[in-house]
Amino acid sequence: MNTVGSGVREIRVRDAAGAFRVIYVAKLADAVYVLHCFQKKTEKTSKPDLDLAARRFRDLMQELKP
Repeated sequence: MNTVGSGVREIRVRDAAGAFRVIYVAKLADAVYVLHCFQKKTEKTSKPDLDLAARRFRDLMQELKP
């Protein structure tokens, strides 16, 4: 998910209730930071979902700066 940020990954889950995504980053300070999780309603991930994850990633990077 380089569109969100460097090192950001996603988990895709599909079950009887639908398709779900978890956007996260795990290469920082021995922790996994979940940036956004949601149920997919369309084939393509929506821009608002990507924008939200990207904003949270930028905020996290600012917070973790020494």
